[in-house]
Amino acid sequence: MKYHILFVDDEPQVLQGLRRMLHSQSREWELHFTPGGKEALELMATTPMDVVVSDMRMPGMDGVQLLNEVKERFPKAARVALSGHMDERMIMGSTKVVHQYLSKPCSPETLISVLRRLLALRRYLAEEAIACLSSSLEHIPSLPKLYVAIQEELQSPRCSLKKIGEIISTDVGMSAKILQLVNSSFFGMYSKVTSPAQAVNLLGTETVKALVLHVQVFSQYDPKKCPHFSLARLSRHSLMTATLAKRICITENAPQDMQDDAFLAGILHDVGKLIFAVNCPDLYDEMLEMVMSENMSLPAVEQEVMGANHAQLGAYVLGLWGMSDPVLEAIAFHHRPRLSIVNQFLPMTALHAANALVVGIQPEGPVGRVEGPDLEYLDACGLGGQIVAWEEKARELFGMVDTETKPAEKMRK
Repeated sequence: MKYHILFVDDEPQVLQGLRRMLHSQSREWELHFTPGGKEALELMATTPMDVVVSDMRMPGMDGVQLLNEVKERFPKAARVALSGHMDERMIMGSTKVVHQYLSKPCSPETLISVLRRLLALRRYLAEEAIACLSSSLEHIPSLPKLYVAIQEELQSPRCSLKKIGEIISTDVGMSAKILQLVNSSFFGMYSKVTSPAQAVNLLGTETVKALVLHVQVFSQYDPKKCPHFSLARLSRHSLMTATLAKRICITENAPQDMQDDAFLAGILHDVGKLIFAVNCPDLYDEMLEMVMSENMSLPAVEQEVMGANHAQLGAYVLGLWGMSDPVLEAIAFHHRPRLSIVNQFLPMTALHAANALVVGIQPEGPVGRVEGPDLEYLDACGLGGQIVAWEEKARELFGMVDTETKPAEKMRK
């Protein structure tokens, strides 16, 4: 079956250019074109779309309004903003509804690459087995209210770092745990951080927001019925992977948004394991014991027994939360990056390498067969020679962490 992709723009010449630009993809994609939002919604009512690519500035219904409608009426469709005139106010208004931004003029190679990434991720997460699995699970972590409050404040035109700090301070337990993490050796602060507002000022809103997620998600459940599963170990591994993934991004001179996405993906990349351990404790404990005693691959065993692995399940659940596509992509493919069909440095690249290096150098718990970084994938990205430098960063990180005993375990006390 062909994928259906809809382009919306009020300028006829732009639509004609897109039609010519993408003619080579006609065997894979069914392309549709409409001059405005009203026509787009009418077409989607009769023809389901896999992706909607909309201009932002259009008369009548603008791109933000259209994509909001698409999100409400057709939530399975990926949403892409294509514009050459996006001002700051429009960007802020579209952050909750846009999966990907592209600027005009956009080269055919860039547009095709982005569309293929979006389709590959949705195809991977739309498998029937994972939808059936997720619907049968009783305990699925919910998006923490404190995280939602921070998100809403960031959307406010009067947002301030002080206000973000005040929101965190309303939860005394959260404040204490955030300060404990920030003052641990993971972040290497030269002086003690004494307030959430100071933490936000030093680390940035995205890092602190990710830490809020880390603390709240990992404190929702305690899977005591799964003896081979350690919440403290998983928490520690997630923090180390997130920190290393961000450092790899810095080493590769990646932009700030990519660093933030890699850190957030690292924090949440193994949340699928927590979901399995809470919902199927006896079965998952047997699986963990089996991969450890027989030196098997945990994702492969999960796939065989459960119909989906923890990376798929985690990305699927986080997709329901509305997490951004780069974060979902990184989590979904962090064990098998070649499935993403993309050969360039992304948060997924940093997370894949960081997770493999952390597990290889300092394994946490019954990991089974240790699978190193996918060198064929890294070579295809032109990054095969960087793995040595990244490993040095990993060892440097572990040297810092080893100076303090189990900061993630202390956080649980």
